Parts: sequence; structure tokens; C-alpha cells
Amino acid sequence: MWPDGRWHYRRSLASRVAVLTTVALGLSITVLAFTAFVVMRQQLMSSLDQSLLNRAHRATADTTLSGVTTGQIPPWLLGAADIRIILVNAEGKGMSGTDIPDFTLGQPEYDVVTGQRESVVRTLVTREGERYRVATVQAGSGQALVLAQPLAPNDRTLGKLGGVLFVFGALGVLAALIAGWLVARNGLRPVRRLTSVVERIAVTEDLTPLRVEGDDEVARLATAFNQMLLALGASRDRQRRLVADASHELRTPLTSLRTNLDLLRQAEGNGHGEGALPPEARLELLDDVRGQIEELSALVGDLVELARDEPMTRVVTQVDLAEVVERAVTRVRRRAQGISFDLQLDHWPVVGDSSSLERAVTNLLDNAGKWSPPEGTVWVRLADGVLTVDDEGSGIDEADRPHVFERFYRSEESRAMPGSGLGLAIVRQVVDRHGGRIEVSSSPGGGARFSLWLPGVAAPVESPDIR
Repeated sequence: MWPDGRWHYRRSLASRVAVLTTVALGLSITVLAFTAFVVMRQQLMSSLDQSLLNRAHRATADTTLSGVTTGQIPPWLLGAADIRIILVNAEGKGMSGTDIPDFTLGQPEYDVVTGQRESVVRTLVTREGERYRVATVQAGSGQALVLAQPLAPNDRTLGKLGGVLFVFGALGVLAALIAGWLVARNGLRPVRRLTSVVERIAVTEDLTPLRVEGDDEVARLATAFNQMLLALGASRDRQRRLVADASHELRTPLTSLRTNLDLLRQAEGNGHGEGALPPEARLELLDDVRGQIEELSALVGDLVELARDEPMTRVVTQVDLAEVVERAVTRVRRRAQGISFDLQLDHWPVVGDSSSLERAVTNLLDNAGKWSPPEGTVWVRLADGVLTVDDEGSGIDEADRPHVFERFYRSEESRAMPGSGLGLAIVRQVVDRHGGRIEVSSSPGGGARFSLWLPGVAAPVESPDIR
């Protein structure tokens, strides 16, 4: 009926609740009706058996068997007009007044005649198919009294009872179906309202939080959905801000690059050397173009790096953080003219991506070099897994410290300086991917101090205090 096993999932929730309620109540009603029928049947049969045994014992005690069996005493004196009376002896011969049923007595009745059993009650069927309930009791030495009563009245009673139970059971199932449907519709009304609101949000992209009423499961679902809307709204705001800030940051180097290229083209004149720039000026423009291209490439690389929000998937290996810092210092020294770097590095093996770690350390050193005064010094220390970078700049205000690692965040003082505001954000992202910590504070010389900790190969689980 359900070849793919998912037919019920394609139905509405209200119909499923109604069907399940109906099935549950229907099974309950069926079990109750069947139990009532079986109990009534057993009760009727037990009452009939007890009645037959009582009549048989009374007949053997209060009357002469010859009068009963010869018809001188009518059967109604035994309590019922439809009783058949048979007297059986040890040779299996019987005597009766009238209308002896055409059935054959068996071994149980013979056991009563021979005294092996006191009484026996069972059902016998005649050759015509009529069913009798037969009770046999001892009637003296070598004799037994057999009373037989047809089961047709019991069968008619049970048939009527079965019909009544079936009708009322069907009505109960129908009532259960209607009640289940009403309960499903009323109970799922908040779910339908929530569904309509979600569908409207999907069409209009209006992330206004839903109104939460009560504290039931639907209210919890609405609360969770509101939290998801807030997270989605924050993500969309970050995306828009990223696009806007990226376009703004890309516009400046592109505009400058286009201007310099236009100057170079105009300086070429008409191809005969007229209006050509001096070689020194031309080299200066080319150096400026190269610097702008490098700045643009760095910005694009930063954006690509920040776009990776997934966990680290590159090939990782064991590297020495001290070697990573030395390579980063070598790179920064080439472009930080006049800035000296004071190094004291201890070996600290870590497991991670060497290139991304070098990029993060490079960004820290670039930031320190940018804020240091001409002929200033940047102190770089690595001890017990804590990398500390101190500069001689003006430091970072207390209000700006919680935001320095955010994307495109730039304080009032840094907006007039070159940079995209992505370097420290990349540092935080790399550190988080490697399970480390980074904090910013004031250095003893008044500048900024960045403290970075990464878990070593044999380092403890908890990070040390790097403040």
C-alpha cells in the first residue's frame, strides 16, 4: 500500500493526528467489544452448565429416575421445558421420555457411569448439526443421568449481543474520527498560524520576530524561530556590511591605480616622445602602481581568508611556532622601514597550518609596525606558548579593545592610516581555528600589547592566563 514507506508523511499533520486518534480509539473499542463478547459468552455458558448440573442433581435426589425417564414427570418440572432427559446404564443403553437428541455419548459420559468421574459437562452436536450442552451426573450404581439442552437460544442471544456491540463500536469509531479531527484542527491552529507567518517571511524576507504567546511547545518553537531570525538578521547585516565595506575599500586602490595608469598613458604622448615623463617620475609612478596592486591583492586575500567560516580543512602538521614567527619577522622587516624588531623566542611545537599561522603573526607584526613611530622598536617574545607583541604606539583605548578583532572595524585614529581593517579579524579567525586565545592590553611602554596563546603538542588542555 505504501511502496516507498512515506505515504503518511505526505499527508497533512491534522489528518495524521485524526487518523492516529481514530485508529487508537478504534482499536480500544474493538478490544473492549471483543472482551465483552467473550466474557458474556463464557458467563452464559457457565450459567447454563451450573443450571444443568443443579437440575440433574435435584432430579437424582428428589424424584424417581424411572418417572423422569418414562415421561411420567415432565421436563419442565426440572426448570426448563426444552431439556432432554436420558438415563444411561453400564451397558450404554439409555431410556428417555420423549424427543431424544440424535448424538452419541462418549468416553466422558462412560467414565461417569462407571464412577470414575462425578459429573461432566460438554457440547455435543447431532447429525443434523444442532448443538446441545450435555451435563452427565451419577444416578446410582452403574447408572448416569444425562440432561441435554439446545444451545440455539444462547447462540441467538450472543448473535444479538454481537450485533449491538458492532453497531455501537462503529458509532464509537465514527465519533472518535470526528473528535480527533476537531481536536487536531483546534490543537494545530497555532502551528498553522506559525506556518503562515513563516511562509510570509520566506516571501517578503521581513525578519520581524514573531509574537510569542504562552509557554507550551508551540511557544518554544516560536521562541527558537525568533532566535533563528535574529541570527539570520545579524548574518545578513554582516554580509551587507562586508559587501559595503569591501566595495568601499576596493574603490580607493582601484581609483588610485586607474589614475596612475591614465597618467602613464597620457605621459606617453602621441608615440613620438612628446610629453614623456622623466625616467625618475615614470619609475615612481610604476612603483606606486606596484604598491597599489600589492595592496589590492592583500585586500582580496584578506576577504577570501575571512570568507572561510568553516573549520580548518587544510593539511596540518607539527610546526615550531618560533620558526613561524622568525619567517613572519623577515617578511615584515622588508616593508617596515626604520622599525626594529627585538626577538626573544623559545621553541613551542604546535599542530596546525603553517601558512595561516604565519599570516596571522604577520598581521600582528604589521599592525605593530604601522603604529610604531619612526625608528621605533617592536618587542616580540615567545615563552611557554604565549606570543607577546608590544609596540611603541599610542595604544588602544579601553572602549575600542572589544572591537579591534571585528571585520572592517577601525578606530577614529586609524581611519586616516592605510589598511582595510581586516588584519586583526584574520588573526582572531586563525587563532580560533587552532583552539587558541588572543587578547589585547597595554604594554609597559604605553603602546599596545597583543598576547597570543596556542596549545602545544604536550600543552595542558586549559590555556594559561595571558593577560
